[in-house]
Amino acid sequence: MALVVQKYGGTSMGSVERIRNVAKRVAKTYDAGNDMVVVVSAMAGETNKLVALANEVCEFPDNREYDVLVAAGEQVSIALLAMCLKAMGYKAKSYLGFQIPIVTDNAFSKARIEEIDDAKMREDIKDGTILIVAGFQGVDSEGSITTLGRGGSDTSAVAMAAALKADVCEIYTDVDGVYTTDPNLCKDAKKIERISYEEMLELASLGAKVLQIRSVEFASKYNVDVHVRSSFNENLGTMVTKEDKEMEAVLVSGIAYAKDEVKIAVMQVPDKPGIAAQILSPLSDANISVDMIVQNVSEAGFTDFTFTVPMADFKKALAITKETAEAIAAKEVLTDENISKVSIVGLGMRSHAGVATTMFKTLAAEGINIQMISTSEIKISVVVDAKYTELAVRVLHDAFGLSGK
Repeated sequence: MALVVQKYGGTSMGSVERIRNVAKRVAKTYDAGNDMVVVVSAMAGETNKLVALANEVCEFPDNREYDVLVAAGEQVSIALLAMCLKAMGYKAKSYLGFQIPIVTDNAFSKARIEEIDDAKMREDIKDGTILIVAGFQGVDSEGSITTLGRGGSDTSAVAMAAALKADVCEIYTDVDGVYTTDPNLCKDAKKIERISYEEMLELASLGAKVLQIRSVEFASKYNVDVHVRSSFNENLGTMVTKEDKEMEAVLVSGIAYAKDEVKIAVMQVPDKPGIAAQILSPLSDANISVDMIVQNVSEAGFTDFTFTVPMADFKKALAITKETAEAIAAKEVLTDENISKVSIVGLGMRSHAGVATTMFKTLAAEGINIQMISTSEIKISVVVDAKYTELAVRVLHDAFGLSGK
C-alpha cells in the first residue's frame, strides 16, 4: 500500500462531467490499495472571474480581502468532488486550508507555507477516508485566509506530499508531461521522460507553465518525486526527480519563454555606490520580484539602470520606480511591454563550452536582436522583441537537436 497525493488543475475540474472523471480516476487509484489525498484547484475560469470582480470594485484591492475572495473558488471544487465520491460509495472528506491547517506567512496573494499540521489528516487516512484538500490557500498566524499565488495548488500538493511523506505526488494537468518546449509553438517538441529538480526549477521560473516554481522548490528540498501527467489519458508523463548521470549527458533539455514580463529603464541615474539598492529596495519592500538586471557602463557620472518585472506587478512597480527616480534625480523612466524572455536550460551546460555562442549565432542568423542577457550554471536567458518569440523558440529548438532534425 502506498500513500499517493494527486493534484488536479482547473482544466481537469472545469465542468461537472470532468469532476466525475476525476472522481473515477481517484477511485481507481484508491481501489488499487492506496491511501489518497487529492488537492484541487478552482474550476477553470473561476479565479479569473473573482479577480475581475475585485478589479471592478477598485483599482488596488485590499490584499487581505483579495485573498478572502479568490480563495472561494477552491471551496466549490472540493465540495463537488467530495460529493461525487460519496455518491459513488466512497468515504471522502473535504478540507479548506485553514481546517488542516496549512500555516503560511502573511504575504497576501504570494504567501509561503511555513508548516502543515498533518495530525487530523493522518487520522482520516487511517480510517480509509479519501481527503479532498483545497489547493492554493492557507492561513496565517492571525487566522487570516492567505493564497499562494497563481499555480499555488501545485505547491499545496507537493507540500502536502512532503508533510505526509507520500510515496509520490501526481500532478494532473491538461498536458501529459514536460516537453522540450511548448508544443503549441513547436510541433517537433518531445516529451521528457525524466528531468532533474534543478532543470525543472529553471524551466518553471523561466516561463514553462507545467509546474509552479515553488512546488519544484518543495519537491527538491524534501526529495518528493513528482509525476506530471494528463487527466485526459492514461499515458505515463514526466518524472521530476533527483539528478542522475544520464541527465548530465544532455546538453540542453528544454527551451522556455515568457511573454508576461515588462522592461523598466531608469535613465541617467547618478553613478555612485548604493544606487542599485536605492532603486530595487522599494520594489522588494512591495513584494515585487525583479528578474533580469542590466546596468550600463558609467558615462560622465551617470548610468542607465534596466530591469524586468512580472506584468501583473507592472502598475505598482512603475509607480514605485517613478517615485524613486524623482528622489535620486534620475532623468526619466521608460518602459517596454512588448518583450519576451527566451531561455535554454540543461545540466550538460556545466561541462560543455560554446553553448552561448551557438545560441547567439542562431538568433543573429534570423535577425533577432538581443536586448538583455542573464546566465546561470545551467541556463541562458535573453530578452528579445515579443514578435520574435515563436521564431526564436523554433530555431533554438532545432539548433540544439531537440527536434531530432
